Amino acid sequence: MSLQEKFQQAQIDVKTLTKRPTDEQLLNLYALFKQATDGDNTTSKPGMFDIKGQFKWKTWNEKKGMSKDEAMQNYIDLVTKLLDTLK
Repeated sequence: MSLQEKFQQAQIDVKTLTKRPTDEQLLNLYALFKQATDGDNTTSKPGMFDIKGQFKWKTWNEKKGMSKDEAMQNYIDLVTKLLDTLK
């Protein structure tokens, strides 16, 4: 199975979790997914009243410079860990 196929499978598998991941885990899932699919964050920072958007933007921005393949692998690894602990 290729890295891309494993990444796609992880996207399906994460939806089968029976318990909710922590906010930090959810932010990391989001940021790794965005880095793997869109690359570096080039969007403008959300306004000061969009707290959730700021957290998401900041977490994705911290992944700047990470290759798409590395982000895919990290996403797969995180989903695997979550499946082991939250399913």
